Amino acid sequence: MASPPPSSPFFTHIPILSSSPFNHGDKPVDDESRTTIVPVHIVTNASQLPIEFLEPSPQSQIAIGFDCEGVDLCRNGSLCIMQLAFPDAIYLVDAIEGGDVLIKACKPALESNYITKVIHDCKRDSEALYFQFGIKLNNVVDTQIAYSLIEEQEGRKKSPDDYISFVGLLADPRFCGISYLEKEEVRVLLRRDPKFWKYRPLSELMVRAAADDVRFLLYIYHQMMEKLNERSLWYLAVRGALYCRCFCVNSNDYADWPSLPPIPDKLTSDGGDIEEEILSVLDVPQGKMGRIIGKKGATILSIKESCSAEILIGGSKGPPDKVFIMGPVKQVRKAEAMLRGRLMDIY
Repeated sequence: MASPPPSSPFFTHIPILSSSPFNHGDKPVDDESRTTIVPVHIVTNASQLPIEFLEPSPQSQIAIGFDCEGVDLCRNGSLCIMQLAFPDAIYLVDAIEGGDVLIKACKPALESNYITKVIHDCKRDSEALYFQFGIKLNNVVDTQIAYSLIEEQEGRKKSPDDYISFVGLLADPRFCGISYLEKEEVRVLLRRDPKFWKYRPLSELMVRAAADDVRFLLYIYHQMMEKLNERSLWYLAVRGALYCRCFCVNSNDYADWPSLPPIPDKLTSDGGDIEEEILSVLDVPQGKMGRIIGKKGATILSIKESCSAEILIGGSKGPPDKVFIMGPVKQVRKAEAMLRGRLMDIY
């Protein structure tokens, strides 16, 4: 059984989930009248985590805010902290002090369908968990994906590579409407010292920065769920699953990952034009990725603009020789054909 964590010297404010903006006039979501004070626990042993997290159950399904911090967070980097935001507390799971044993104790929860992990842009976090700890992150609600779907529902089309940042999401009055100036402070520190998240003991600044990245996620999650229609909810689930495995798979065979959410019967019976979504991995010969990308990204951008598919490059974090394509089957195949045509032109 999990034991309660020791009393924490750190605290933060999180928005009250039932705190509708219409009940508080013009007060921002981080105003004290709309928040509650919760402890921030530094976890070095699994026994300090809530039992409902350690032992996922269909009888106690929960949603948590989730994020990871690290040094060059990817397959080859170092995951240092996992942040878990509950309605009554935030837990900073210290991978440096707790080691593999602690992170792997979280594996059932991170892979469980009974715990919804609310995260902003899960791709690199998932990659780090998979390659460093053998964890297949599952059942995520990615707020970056949700934001794009809400924009589409409201008639606004995004251009390729126009992804909402977490700072931008927090600033949007539909979801939070607050500024996150402290984020830039941490970015400056990370540029000066990329090993910032490795230092121990955790400083007050590190604790605050880690907590800030998750303390609004559950509130945003509830705001978004109220806006998404049934069609968008399916896209959110399937695209989140594809994001999780995107940088983790080395081929088009990812059978060891959980099955993708099927298209709901209601959506197919309504006669809509909904189509299965897939992830495809395209190998690029060594040294040829620059030709695929083109000068200042012009070639890859033109392909993205021609297809309703998401095309991702491993980049400096890798893998450097693969292109990842996600979206409706027909659009993915179209993108594949255009990319293969570009490869043929190289020769």
